Amino acid sequence: MAVTDVPPLTLVTGPEELLADRAVAEVVAAAKKQDPAVEICDVIPGQLSAGGFAELVSPSLFGEAKVVIVRGVQDLTAEQTTEVTRYLADPADTTVLVLVHAGGVKGKAFLDAVKKRKPNLVDCPKLSKPGDRIGFIKSEVRRAKRAITDDAARALSDAVGSDLRELAAAVSQLVDDTEGTVDETTVAKYYQGRAEVSGFTIADLAIEGRRFEALEQLRFALDTGVAPVLIVSALATGLRRLGKVAASGGGTAKDLGLPPWQLDKLRKQSRSWSPPRLAAALRAVADADAAVKGAAADPYYALEKLVLSL
Repeated sequence: MAVTDVPPLTLVTGPEELLADRAVAEVVAAAKKQDPAVEICDVIPGQLSAGGFAELVSPSLFGEAKVVIVRGVQDLTAEQTTEVTRYLADPADTTVLVLVHAGGVKGKAFLDAVKKRKPNLVDCPKLSKPGDRIGFIKSEVRRAKRAITDDAARALSDAVGSDLRELAAAVSQLVDDTEGTVDETTVAKYYQGRAEVSGFTIADLAIEGRRFEALEQLRFALDTGVAPVLIVSALATGLRRLGKVAASGGGTAKDLGLPPWQLDKLRKQSRSWSPPRLAAALRAVADADAAVKGAAADPYYALEKLVLSL
């Protein structure tokens, strides 16, 4: 059965991972709303064997609907791009295809070919300007049907930094734990001492295998008021970036939408990580995320357990 209310082809482009992940999630949610039994296939180019894409998108024996997500299409091989292009000329009625491109010039010819098929286009630009991030904070608060003052949005951006996942997690924490309009006093209460140690400091130490240093910084961060959800978010972001770099092979910093210094650091970190270990770590982060959002009685213990397990 086709999921007729969902565009058959969506192209998500741009370096902002959070926005890209949300765009994909919206397509999946729309498909599941129409058909709760829809099959979801989520892959990267490195997981596709010869002919693997054609097998993924081909109709099933009984014509069940499916959503096929291919992330990092800028890393598709020439053979894989040919396979996808061939499919786009004659797509299956029961398949919804989502292609995710990280932006940049790599794979541009393929990108242009996809655009000729008139896909549902979703742009995910990097929000590099402070004003853009403040606007993002306000939109996140509005999504939660709440309000935030301009000064509070600015203070939150200054306290948390430029990473959109951390900003989204910070907004989630504030709207969950407070009532009424979020003002500057509320932000100061939650993020006093935030600059002294960030979730990314802890993430880097844990990913590099320096568990006890990470544990020490974790305890300090919690003592100075850093929200547990921000630390989990930083760990998740660090691990996703690690996987992205590992899967890209020799991709450049521009191709991956990363600063050169960060790409160098991630490549060094990735040497001690195998795909199974990375997958297990991401599952552990998902468990910890649920724990700090109320699934566990002691979120601090859940965080310590997570750091020591990486």
